[in-house]
Amino acid sequence: MVGIIILVVLALLVLFWGVGAYNRLVSLRNQFKNAFAQIDVQLKRRYDLIPNLVETAKAYMKHERETLEAVISARNQAVTANAKAASNPADAAAMHNMAAAENALSATLGRMFALSEAYPDLKANQNMMQLTEELTSTENRIAFARQAFNDSVMQYNTSREQFPGSIIAGMFAFQPAELLEATESPEERKAVKVSF
Repeated sequence: MVGIIILVVLALLVLFWGVGAYNRLVSLRNQFKNAFAQIDVQLKRRYDLIPNLVETAKAYMKHERETLEAVISARNQAVTANAKAASNPADAAAMHNMAAAENALSATLGRMFALSEAYPDLKANQNMMQLTEELTSTENRIAFARQAFNDSVMQYNTSREQFPGSIIAGMFAFQPAELLEATESPEERKAVKVSF
């Protein structure tokens, strides 16, 4: 009788341990998805600012049409890549594509801002100055949101890989999450310069 009670108690302990480990992994997965949602909010704000920025610059930079079109094209590609990543932040390929699209957008914005230095009237334009300030603020918010996302992903992945979470993760197919990392190109690692 005592042996049966000990076995039942051990079985209950293992069950409670398994439920606790499973719930922790679910909680951490939801945290990194929420952290990505915060990035998504800031990226959408950025995407909304870019057309206004291009429209303001268009009047002054008539001879730079190719650059302005490249900014809009890069923005559209980033919006598409972000939508795919937002639908499943755990999808490594979608996250990689989003990071590449964001880097391309940052590079084209950087070229636009570099060209705009040759247009003093554009630099003095009140709308351009305000949009630039908002974009700078948004870039900072995106950086903080990415850091929070990467922290959440790291915590989730660590729990997923450590014993005893690794047992539960394997049993219930908890997949690893992908960090948002900068690309290897030194040009793409440069911050967007938005000073006027």
